[in-house]
Amino acid sequence: MRISRVVPNLTVSTRDDLDEAVTRHSVVLGLRVLMDHGWIVTLGDGEGHQLSVMTRDASAPLNPDVSIFVDGVHEAYERAISAGVEVVHPVTEEAWGVTRFFYRDHTGRVINVGMHSMQGQAS
Repeated sequence: MRISRVVPNLTVSTRDDLDEAVTRHSVVLGLRVLMDHGWIVTLGDGEGHQLSVMTRDASAPLNPDVSIFVDGVHEAYERAISAGVEVVHPVTEEAWGVTRFFYRDHTGRVINVGMHSMQGQAS
């Protein structure tokens, strides 16, 4: 299993806060909007650096602190189960083209492990 990218996720309260955060991070860091689903916006540059800002996850019971994209989400899930970590969102094929699950680490941080699915649009 290979990790392809790691994206921090910042949580804000409202869509207005989301819009303001996007504007500020774009101005200060020179990032541009790569994806906007209304509840999450991912910003990035031309070198693969990314930052996401979100209000409330569209299908999970809580927001992740970080998203880690891999080429084998099912393998990562099996590793999580074998390691006895707390899975807080099961493996799910999302409508926006990502298959993912969440686990909680020993400090309470929520990790979103995902990969792009064959169907759906990339995010």
